[in-house]
Amino acid sequence: MIISVLNQKGGVGKTTLSVNISASLTRMESRVLLIDADPQGSSLNWAAAREGEPLFTVIGLPRKTIHKEVAEISKGFDYVIIDGPPRVTDLARSAIMAADLVLIPVQPSPYDVWAAEEVVTLINEARIYKEKLKSAFVVNRKIANTAIGRDVGEALSEYNTPVLRGCVTQRVIFAEAAAKGCAVYEIDPQGPAAKEIDNLVNEIKEFIQ
Repeated sequence: MIISVLNQKGGVGKTTLSVNISASLTRMESRVLLIDADPQGSSLNWAAAREGEPLFTVIGLPRKTIHKEVAEISKGFDYVIIDGPPRVTDLARSAIMAADLVLIPVQPSPYDVWAAEEVVTLINEARIYKEKLKSAFVVNRKIANTAIGRDVGEALSEYNTPVLRGCVTQRVIFAEAAAKGCAVYEIDPQGPAAKEIDNLVNEIKEFIQ
């Protein structure tokens, strides 16, 4: 199963989600490959910051041929997570064509809702060649108990793309974990951030079945 995490707007938390989804799947005893397709190399930087054994395999592949190479690269893995580039480019198109599911992280902000249009358009174009391609929004960096946090799902409904129930709240622990090359569950296994990620991953599994 290949999951691309994509949004043409930077700063939406693609790498945070990619890393922690990969870690959660690994904790659930899946074999996971994380492909860093962002030329900025944020996932690779996360892996380099880690001390000790890696949680899962991380490679850099910021090339517009991902969809042609992923079948060979992914042999032996249950899940491939692609941390996509921050702009609409041939590289983004390749990451979409490689995927079975495209997750679109959005922050609860009008700017993020407006910016989602471009990646939704790319996904719809890709379905001409890949009819079974699935996509869904993930609300990330939600600010608890705010009106805009509650309303973002309604705002996204115009795109005819599902919004997953599981959302991820803005928490300092995500930055603290990233600085150490860790997943949030390694910092606080029973904490709310780890539970949110695990709930999201379980919902993703249901969604792609």
